[in-house]
Amino acid sequence: MESSNKAVILVGHGGLPRDIPSEIVEKFMRVHKTRVRAGSPISQEEVELDRTIRKWERTPENDPYKTGLETLASHMQAMLNGYSLKTAYNEFCYPSIEDAVDELARENVSEIVLVTTMITRGGSHSENEIPEELKALSAKYSDINIQYAWPFNMDMFALFLTDHIKTFQVTSVGNAN
Repeated sequence: MESSNKAVILVGHGGLPRDIPSEIVEKFMRVHKTRVRAGSPISQEEVELDRTIRKWERTPENDPYKTGLETLASHMQAMLNGYSLKTAYNEFCYPSIEDAVDELARENVSEIVLVTTMITRGGSHSENEIPEELKALSAKYSDINIQYAWPFNMDMFALFLTDHIKTFQVTSVGNAN
């Protein structure tokens, strides 16, 4: 990837790998939900469980979502002349948004535009969690201009979906090309 002073972080939700033991996920969920309900600070146990889940080895077979987001990013990179592009995940997958911003800071970028695949309003990740995280990251990296390209223009997104529907060809019931 060529060096650039500007970068884009494409953020996906993140998913659990199919082959991760359910005991790890259940323990993480239990610890996480207990902390959230109590309003407690994050524990070392939760940090370690989160890291175990995020750093689980990913393949197209055990995490097709990550593969899909990376494929989208590769298509976008070709259209983002002058920007470097990284992927990040809100949860369950590496890198986190903070990890991606930390890496870009080490690369001396001066401008970061963060965009998420979570399109519509009403989701806690896109509406609350990501802006809160970016506020903290902007304070941490006051010399980097960090922008959040959200919310989306619903007229433009509706047009995209409508055009897709109009060009989509159904060859038979239940089968599509």
